[in-house]
Amino acid sequence: MSITISRVTSRRDLSRFIDLPWAIYDPVTHPQWVPPLKLVVRDAVDDQRNPFYRRASRSLFLAWRGDKVVGRIAAIHNRAHNEFHADRTGFFGFFEAFDDREAADALFAAAADELRSLGQDTMRGPVSPSTNHETGLLVRGFRFAPSIMTPWNPRYYLPLFEGAGLVKAKDLLAYFLPMSDERFALPPQFQAHADRARAKGMFTFRDINLRDFVNEMDRCWQIYNGAWEKNWGFVPMTREEFVHMARELKFLLIPQFAFMAEAQGQPAGFMIVLPDFNPLFKRIGTGRLLPTGVFTLLFGKSKLRSGRIILLGVTPEFRSRSLLQLFADELYRRGKAFGAIGAEASWILEDNDLMIRPLEVMGAKEYRRWRVFEKAL
Repeated sequence: MSITISRVTSRRDLSRFIDLPWAIYDPVTHPQWVPPLKLVVRDAVDDQRNPFYRRASRSLFLAWRGDKVVGRIAAIHNRAHNEFHADRTGFFGFFEAFDDREAADALFAAAADELRSLGQDTMRGPVSPSTNHETGLLVRGFRFAPSIMTPWNPRYYLPLFEGAGLVKAKDLLAYFLPMSDERFALPPQFQAHADRARAKGMFTFRDINLRDFVNEMDRCWQIYNGAWEKNWGFVPMTREEFVHMARELKFLLIPQFAFMAEAQGQPAGFMIVLPDFNPLFKRIGTGRLLPTGVFTLLFGKSKLRSGRIILLGVTPEFRSRSLLQLFADELYRRGKAFGAIGAEASWILEDNDLMIRPLEVMGAKEYRRWRVFEKAL
């Protein structure tokens, strides 16, 4: 039977869109895959309630072979990106499909047609729904289970992408810091820089105060937009977007791994290391918090000993290797005291030498890589 493409217009089709990965992945063939929380996916495509869509729009498509859904994709018109970068780049995301070239081609064609009709001249992705969220196609490191809020996909996705004429735009890297390995330690020069900075008293660290959540998020939001504004593909987040995302993460945080650097009482940077809840999500399996999934998270959180550095922002006036080394030292101290197993630093642009070189000097190894693709329309 040939492939047909339909637009998601009903609640039933939206459920089909969200539920599709459970039909594609199985624990035997894809043991690394971690079932996402369905409420998180639903929020990411909710163009009525998610503030991201105040400056963007999306169209969702399903691929059918007969009466079976065999793929999905979203076409995303990010007007904020177009305004910030002065371009006409549209995006695709939330791609999932069986190993079916015809279905994949039809899905990419549907997204391209939609973006072309909106005046876009380039299609880029996958971003779900933006570079501030899950980004990229896994192209290296398939044998590793993904850490929280990072994509994992089968190897056959790459030839599906390339077969549709998509080409590399940028690679994103992940490094792992093996905190439990006694051989892993900060290099002497890192320690020396950190000790000198501490002796001068220029910077102090404090936990982000979750009881003063709104004001703390305002500080982090301002640092985040200033720190990332020159990065490839970045689009500044509105305060509403940033707070929306932060509220989703608040429950997951461990206070000592959300901390801020201050210089004479003024915010200079912040780091957030999110515990890796993926083993708990995998244990839940269904993607639903009710009736028992919420208890799996509540009782399992205290046992988590690995995490992912999801945010590291430093204000431009303090951006230097010295402050990055001081952050590394602070994280190392806190991790050792906590009994952490390790932390993933991701994602990092492949040409971001300011981040990559210190990690490699520390002995961290690149162990996963994602690719962002694009295609002229």
